[in-house]
Amino acid sequence: ACENRPMHPAPPPCPLELRVGGLRLEAVRLGAPLADRPVLVFLHEGLGSVSLWRDFPARLCAALALPGLVYSRAGYGRSDPAPLPRRPDFLHAEADILGALIAAAGSARTVVVGHSDGGSIALLHAARRPVTLVATIAIAPHLFVEPVTLAAIRALRERWSQTDLAARMARHHADPHATFHGWTQAWLDPAF
Repeated sequence: ACENRPMHPAPPPCPLELRVGGLRLEAVRLGAPLADRPVLVFLHEGLGSVSLWRDFPARLCAALALPGLVYSRAGYGRSDPAPLPRRPDFLHAEADILGALIAAAGSARTVVVGHSDGGSIALLHAARRPVTLVATIAIAPHLFVEPVTLAAIRALRERWSQTDLAARMARHHADPHATFHGWTQAWLDPAF
């Protein structure tokens, strides 16, 4: 039987400026790091950001009584722009950056939580067996490029100029055009 534990209050977000590889990355710390507890590190989906996670990270941190770190990769959210065009191995490069980000944040032990592209990055990071990694939670990661995914990205790219997607993305990204086109171009590159 599961024990009935009370939910801890959600930790308040504390903005944190991190610099990795010369780029400023938007980040939010949820709760204070605890010496004996791992930090949940959240990796957003392909067009995500800190703000698009909404309250999920805070609720998960509260439920598990763990501190958290949420960040926007370069080119997303309010982070510095990413060099474009993205390379076909951009997810692998992000796994390298994740290791540097964890070190810059001073996180001794981590549980990496990734969704979609973030889930793929989390698995690539885990494959390197970093000593700081306690566990990986990969939500809908991409293990291979599926034709249905490419078709959906092509359709989304076609609708870009016919919808209010740019305006909606502007609420969450400093440069929605670069974010959108950088991501779609990388995914649709045959080398990817």
